[in-house]
Amino acid sequence: MSEQENAILLSLIELDDTVKTMPRADPKPNLMPIFARLDELTRGLPKDTAPELLHYLGKKSYEKARLWLEGKRNQIARGGCLGD
Repeated sequence: MSEQENAILLSLIELDDTVKTMPRADPKPNLMPIFARLDELTRGLPKDTAPELLHYLGKKSYEKARLWLEGKRNQIARGGCLGD
């Protein structure tokens, strides 16, 4: 895994952890900085990045992107897109 992909994975883990706190959080956490960071990191990926990962990140399928980065590709549910 590249340094950029690792940074994306860490951001996806942070997003998941933050979302899990939302039911009991007051005030609710602001997810926009995490989404902005993910967008920036995604834009910085090299052109030879795996097409599946680029697809998941481009479609904001963050759970699928996380599973892909964690090497759990067999757990990724097929989606409605032709690329899934």
